[in-house]
Amino acid sequence: MLGSRTDLHIFNAGSVNGTRYCNEILLPYVRLFRGAMGLQFLFMNDNAPCHRTVSAEQLLESEDIEHRRLAARTLPPVTIRELRLELQNEWAAMPQQLIDTLILSMGRRCETCLAVRGDHIPY
Repeated sequence: MLGSRTDLHIFNAGSVNGTRYCNEILLPYVRLFRGAMGLQFLFMNDNAPCHRTVSAEQLLESEDIEHRRLAARTLPPVTIRELRLELQNEWAAMPQQLIDTLILSMGRRCETCLAVRGDHIPY
């Protein structure tokens, strides 16, 4: 989240199922964070199997936590032909405005790289 974050949670061992995800992530972190942020809070997950369980969905609904899932990913390309088609599709979907912005910012970004001599770029 821009300007804020929760503590990092590291699972000790074992698989993360829906119940464990609810007990170790949604209840202690997401519910409290949502309470602190208020109604404008929007929770996003990455569509992992434990995020899609009935228990996780029910908990989010019962706590009135608005949430979105990232779109389910398709299998990655495994042949050169599939990769080429995927790249062509992504290129065709890219808005021209984005391409123009990236091209116009290239000089500034190169100057910044040279100024820091390969070190961390402060954004």
